[in-house]
Amino acid sequence: MLDVRDLYQQTILDHNRSPRNRREIDDADRVASGNNPLCGDKVTVYLKIKDDVITDVSFSGSGCAISQASASLMTTSVMGKSSAEAEQLFARFHAMVAGEHQGDCEGLGKLAVFSGVRQFPARVKCANLAWHTLRAALEAETKPISTE
Repeated sequence: MLDVRDLYQQTILDHNRSPRNRREIDDADRVASGNNPLCGDKVTVYLKIKDDVITDVSFSGSGCAISQASASLMTTSVMGKSSAEAEQLFARFHAMVAGEHQGDCEGLGKLAVFSGVRQFPARVKCANLAWHTLRAALEAETKPISTE
């Protein structure tokens, strides 16, 4: 029988091998880039926003399985959400991986696969990179984001 941790690991590996929404959006309304110097992760997030709703979101970049899977799952999670809803999701995801709310994954859906990351502090930055970059794109930040 599959252990929940095995299922989580399989989901992360699946999104790393076959990332969703990995592409550039040539006519993106907002673009932000970020990097994690500790692990070498790099990500660029592209957004199309209409009436404060994310109508298209994608990413490009390279890095470890956790950073790439997090970016993939992030894009599927924020598609169709308002900026405020995406910001709330960011806050809940960040709190989960940082261990601020142990075991509180309610409402995070597939993003809960990253709940075990809090046991590996060096990997928290990997999981959070795409999310901080999304936040920068939402805020139209022009400076690259760094986890350092």
